[in-house]
Amino acid sequence: MKVFLAGATGAIGKRLVPLLVNAGHKVTGTTRHPGKAESIRLAGGTSVVVNAFSAREVLEAVQRAEPDVIIHQLTAIPASFNLRRFDEEFALTNQLRSEGTDHLLAAARAVGCRRFIAQSYAGWPYARAGAWIKVEEDPLLTSPEPKIRQTFQAILHVERAVLEERSFEGFMLRYGSFYGPGTSLGQGGSSLRT
Repeated sequence: MKVFLAGATGAIGKRLVPLLVNAGHKVTGTTRHPGKAESIRLAGGTSVVVNAFSAREVLEAVQRAEPDVIIHQLTAIPASFNLRRFDEEFALTNQLRSEGTDHLLAAARAVGCRRFIAQSYAGWPYARAGAWIKVEEDPLLTSPEPKIRQTFQAILHVERAVLEERSFEGFMLRYGSFYGPGTSLGQGGSSLRT
């Protein structure tokens, strides 16, 4: 199967490329940093440097890859950030979840992609009601705190855009918080500093 992995050098993407390749898939992975392209090739994928905010670049990259599946792992979450300025710190990721998602969906429609898988977040968007353990059907917040509203709107956008798409199967993966190298909960990350 041909897989187009948008965000192939992030916390999930860099681990996903070799797993997909080892499972026999042909992977085209994107990065916005030319210096990271080699890591995709070393993992067995084909790398492409793409500006996710350019509809033309995204479309051209997807057309060249001719994927059966697009996996959207685009984020720009810094390893170190200030939770008091949450929306400011997540502004680029929020833009990727809105504008970047729209470009990837348009490209998927243009090439007749069969499936689209995107990442979302399950850590705090649920309504503060019912059981502590949440399931997909549980309601989300209706009035998030002011400092997280833009981030919440971006999460809603990616989920709605993908799940309401009718041209192909859309799937959302609601992740929790990540820990380990390259994250805020990894060595040198902002959450572990003393």
